[in-house]
Amino acid sequence: MNYTVIDFISLLGAVCLFLYGMKVMSEGLQKVAGDRLRNILGIMTKNRVTGVLTGIVITALIQSSSASTVMVVSFVNAGLMSLAQSMAVIFGANVGTTVTTWIISAFSYEVNISDYSILLLAVGVPMLFMKKSTYKSLGEFLIGFCFLFMGLDLISKYVPDLQANPQMLQFVTNYTTLGYGSVLIFFFLGIILTMVAQSSAATFAITLIMCSQGWISFSLGCAIILGGNIGTTITPILASLSGNLAAKRTAMGHVLFNVIGSIIVLCIFHPFMNLVADITYWCNGLNPLDISAAQESAMGDSTLIDPKGGLTAKAQSSVAFGLAMFPTVFNACNLLIMIWFTNLYVKVVCWIMPAKHKDNEEEFTLKYIGRGMLSASELNITQAQKEIAVYGERVDRMLKMAARIIHLPEKEPEYTETYNRLEKYEEISDRMEIEIGNYLNHVAEGRLSPEGKMRIAGMLRVISEIESIADGCFNVAKTVARKHQNHVEFAPAVLKEIDTMFELVQGAMTNMLEILKEMETPEDARIIQAYNKEREINNLRNTLRDSNIFNINNKEYDYQEGIFFMDLISEAEKLGDYMLNVVEGVKHQFKPTSES
Repeated sequence: MNYTVIDFISLLGAVCLFLYGMKVMSEGLQKVAGDRLRNILGIMTKNRVTGVLTGIVITALIQSSSASTVMVVSFVNAGLMSLAQSMAVIFGANVGTTVTTWIISAFSYEVNISDYSILLLAVGVPMLFMKKSTYKSLGEFLIGFCFLFMGLDLISKYVPDLQANPQMLQFVTNYTTLGYGSVLIFFFLGIILTMVAQSSAATFAITLIMCSQGWISFSLGCAIILGGNIGTTITPILASLSGNLAAKRTAMGHVLFNVIGSIIVLCIFHPFMNLVADITYWCNGLNPLDISAAQESAMGDSTLIDPKGGLTAKAQSSVAFGLAMFPTVFNACNLLIMIWFTNLYVKVVCWIMPAKHKDNEEEFTLKYIGRGMLSASELNITQAQKEIAVYGERVDRMLKMAARIIHLPEKEPEYTETYNRLEKYEEISDRMEIEIGNYLNHVAEGRLSPEGKMRIAGMLRVISEIESIADGCFNVAKTVARKHQNHVEFAPAVLKEIDTMFELVQGAMTNMLEILKEMETPEDARIIQAYNKEREINNLRNTLRDSNIFNINNKEYDYQEGIFFMDLISEAEKLGDYMLNVVEGVKHQFKPTSES
């Protein structure tokens, strides 16, 4: 049988179906978990043991160490997790990812799960049309599970029969008899395969098929999987490129963990292989190294080797078991050794990636989110929330400058400096609104739960109102500038009333910032306090407006001074309105629906 271009394209399609199944299954579980997933990762990292267990459980659930480590990068980037805490979770994620290999290994040959895929699709697809979002997400998980094994089955079907086409096997067989050199070659092949596919599970599936067809030995298959352990670090590295220094350090820690462990195993590769083979023999009854020896023998055991040179179902089962056991033993040993050096890891990573300079608040920088995108959309919400809190703190500095500039004489250098700073801050505020808004829109294009979409809508409203506060603060400075141009000076009594108003506004701002810091769980007392402060501001505005007319009529000060006085009071009252709008955005979009 000739292997045609159509067959090759079909093979690519099968691999794509497999990878798409992994993606849909992972995203379905992430959406089912939603906020709970973020809360679990944020809470269960108090010490190394709980951090490791968290990494194992989360990775086992979402079936992807790449996805879980990207989440960890997101949390470190968002300031929810320290670098030391993230190391423990990453250590656990490397063990948790072996669950995927066991699932593939268990179902690949003992049970042809693809035969039942249509039945599972019959359950999963109708769930997509249910009203409850949880059922829809579970339906996506089942569909992804089906696609994964349908893809695996099609890979086996469309992979070239290298026994019938020896010329296609030639480039592989030339490198299978070089002893330890072959191990290194296939180790680097595993790195490249996993980097391209961005999935160690896909590399495992391909390796399993190569071994079962008799193209490579069990040892070389393990070398590919060992290389895949390093290749899988490419995803969190890419994710960290758009993050802050802490995120980059987290990705570097992941690389170090896998690289150091892999190098150690390469140095003791054959003794380690014997250990894995012995464990497989104790559990399965067959030694995969004996199967490899039978493949190389001219007179292979008929119970292990079929007439075409491939493996029998019995031998395939043992090799699949051994290939799954290899990363399990490797990651477990790596974890048990490396967990005791977590603090040393942190020091080494910080030494490799030192902080170049401190953040300059006068420059435009986003602290928690970058211009790129991290792949876990639900978790990007947390980063945006943190960035919005920082946005609020920056505008709070503008409010303090606005209150101060009212007292500064025009000729003093501090007046010019403060005005220029307010103008620069206002420009930065505009850019921050655009950057955060674009980031939120990109996140909204991802696969989000309905609750996540509601949060995105709420945050878009919040950043718009915060930007209005920044505009209002700069409007105060422009009003003061017009006052100076008209040579108007406020009497001490007028300045005192203005200060009273801005003190109320500052109190509302402080309360708003506290709400932004706990955006997902705002305290009811602070929400009520926001309404009370806005009412106080409105009442004071009304009182000052009436007294202003009275004072002008009684010649306490002239009309022009009264106009500028009320302009400043009106700007301050608008600031209070914007702050209440921010609080309402948080109240309606971030509180649990049962409490809304």
